[in-house]
Amino acid sequence: MSASRRSGTTDELGPEEPEPGGAELLAALLDGMDAALCAFDADGVVTHWNREAERILGWSAAEAVGQRGLSGWAVRAADAAEVEGRLLSVMDAPGRQVHEFALVTKDGGRVLVRMQSAAVRGGDGKAAGVYCAFSEVHAQIDLERSIALSEALLETASWGVVIVDADLRPAVVNEHAARALGVGRTAVLGRPLADLLGQGVEELESALTHVLAEGAPPSPAELWVSVRTGEDEGFERRCWRSGFVRLASPLTEEPVPLGVGWLFLDVTEARQAAQEASQLRFRSQQLHRAARAAGECEDPTEAATVQLDFALAGFADHALVDLVAGGDPVPRLVRVAATPGGTPGPCLPVATAGIPVRYPEGHPAPQCVERVGSVRASAGAASVERARAWALARQWPEDSVHALCAVLRSRGRTLGVVTFLRGAGRGAFGLSDAAYAESVAGRVAASRDLAGLPGA
Repeated sequence: MSASRRSGTTDELGPEEPEPGGAELLAALLDGMDAALCAFDADGVVTHWNREAERILGWSAAEAVGQRGLSGWAVRAADAAEVEGRLLSVMDAPGRQVHEFALVTKDGGRVLVRMQSAAVRGGDGKAAGVYCAFSEVHAQIDLERSIALSEALLETASWGVVIVDADLRPAVVNEHAARALGVGRTAVLGRPLADLLGQGVEELESALTHVLAEGAPPSPAELWVSVRTGEDEGFERRCWRSGFVRLASPLTEEPVPLGVGWLFLDVTEARQAAQEASQLRFRSQQLHRAARAAGECEDPTEAATVQLDFALAGFADHALVDLVAGGDPVPRLVRVAATPGGTPGPCLPVATAGIPVRYPEGHPAPQCVERVGSVRASAGAASVERARAWALARQWPEDSVHALCAVLRSRGRTLGVVTFLRGAGRGAFGLSDAAYAESVAGRVAASRDLAGLPGA
């Protein structure tokens, strides 16, 4: 028995003599639907019953087709009149009607279903029967929840949500993600990720490719990326805690990849705070180790350079120590210790015979002594050639790009200046770096009293 009844009863719902194979095609179409389908003629006789209806209620098409109404088999007798009346009433009403009923399964259980019904009209416009589609309510609720979740993620979620297709191009972007990327929701669609991000795009694309091939990783990953800041085409470093899910079509037997769902949350401030706290702990430990090592040195110059060697770790590439040798109104500075030029190395005493360094006017080192406070300088984003010329003009190693000068003071006297230098691979000195440099300078100045050194 097919899913449709082949009798005179069905003539009202279709042509009297269908084309060859028409009934079989209709039955195949109905059986292939994901929704449970059934139909009644104008007298309430079941004319169609597909396989999904069989799965939900357990009644086969052979058992269902030909039954008059649902009473006594698919609906409890006490509920039959109300259920059948509501279903057949759609023949006298326009459009569709939605109802929820408790139906009876073949094994005696009860299933709450949501049913949509609509009238079937003949060539004369009169109602010839009713077609119904129904599903278990919990399945419908699950679907509605999935749709609601998708809409919430794409509209109001505080996480960034990006659906990336198999070509690694954004196909759907929520409002939060669009703001994080600095573009409109439609402007980002279909563009390569390299157009939206600077540094870090390779790591992101690698993660997306891995998810497409192997599935989602077991835990979120933190990715550092550079995001365009505006019309000036500048970039800002951000840390995004990212989770990934592989998307596949649920409508095929073999999963067909649809892309990757990428969810991310900006944790830049938290990561920077953690890094600063870790950096502060490390620097505190370095100062403690330096103090212990310097305490074992008999020579004041050696004690000072030991302090600087500990301070350089993770902080700067070079350190220079200049002591005040007199001069009015501009103080003369004599170099007494320095790291090797060209490559980072330990800070060592230098022999200059008390000859002052010829610093040009406005140089940060004399300014530091005059102001009795730290001074920062940087070549910025200059080219390699211009940065090299900038460093050499200031009597610094040619690979220097950023400088920080801190004054050396002991017993109320200004003894000189210590200059820390960073190369192009490091960022510019910040306020926290200046505070650390001043702390180091104070310890260096107190190393067995630098005021007693030659040239001081």
